[in-house]
Amino acid sequence: MSFRGLTWDHPRGYNALAAAGGALIAWDRHPLEGFESRSIAEQCAQYDLVVLDHPHVGEAVAAECLIPLESLFAADELAAWGRAAVGPSLTSYRYAGRHWALPLDAATQVMAIRRDLAEAVPATWAAVVALAERVPVALSLAGPHAALTFQSICGALADVPARPGDRFVDRALAREAWALMARLTGDATRAAAAMNPIALLEAMAAGDGPALCPLIYGYVNYAAAGQVRYADAPTAKRIGSTLGGTGIAVSRRAKVTPELLDHLRWLLSDAAQRGFIPAHDGQPSFRSAWTDPAVDAAARGFYGATRATIEAALIRPRHDHAIAFQTVASATIRDGLLRDQTADAVLDTVDAAYSRYHLPGAET
Repeated sequence: MSFRGLTWDHPRGYNALAAAGGALIAWDRHPLEGFESRSIAEQCAQYDLVVLDHPHVGEAVAAECLIPLESLFAADELAAWGRAAVGPSLTSYRYAGRHWALPLDAATQVMAIRRDLAEAVPATWAAVVALAERVPVALSLAGPHAALTFQSICGALADVPARPGDRFVDRALAREAWALMARLTGDATRAAAAMNPIALLEAMAAGDGPALCPLIYGYVNYAAAGQVRYADAPTAKRIGSTLGGTGIAVSRRAKVTPELLDHLRWLLSDAAQRGFIPAHDGQPSFRSAWTDPAVDAAARGFYGATRATIEAALIRPRHDHAIAFQTVASATIRDGLLRDQTADAVLDTVDAAYSRYHLPGAET
């Protein structure tokens, strides 16, 4: 019996799955923006396996289109994968008391630096702002990334990680983050405002993009090719970064077989995570891979340079309508920056959207 799977159209998202799937799984691809452009329910109606990112789990649970992992795997297996995963990679797929995807791929926002930048790499947000006076520094603002960048900067500025409340972010903290982002919305940010992370990193790799992007989802592929180097996300009071990565979810349309479960177990094995997946352009989710000297050397130091950031990464909201809120908030923040709007005018709109879309509870 064969299965149909849907993943995203980048070597990191496709090559290892396609090479491993063989006759068991036929993998189709959609663009990176496909995560937001089509509902999880629509994807699950057509595919047995769906690669998704963690903010979609609340939507998927509301649509009742996924099989919880607790129905497929033993509790001790899930616990072992949770211990093995780098940062909150498995935890991010836990919602309403159950897990909904296996963490195949781990990523978070880190600092990307063009290889030809001769200046010292900044470690703090104050140093990033100072560097932007001398070289092109761009924020990642396209699609959902304006909101994600804003959240991460707020996280870096906060005394303690924020908890959900009546507002998206404490207003005083939000104004401070807004001021920092406004200072970095210069020519380089404006030129890159429509570029998703892949496009922005490819421009940097070609020497046409900014010299530095302080927060962008890390792609090992550009480091391994020697085109871009990476460092931990900038700090203020702490590292601020919002988790990305992807997980494999099993849809309710799938007629699950022992062969399929064994294949998924193999993808989450130490051997696959440290060997097969990195060898096929993937970005593994296991800490053992991120700390393996041979894996790190093949990636030109990508894993060692960014592991502290992913270990400290923040988890995004996962409730139903989280994606709708993220879309509105990101467009509002991006447009406000590009139009030089005041902080409170933008933040009032974001908070109104938060009140409309946020459904607290169940995110454990």
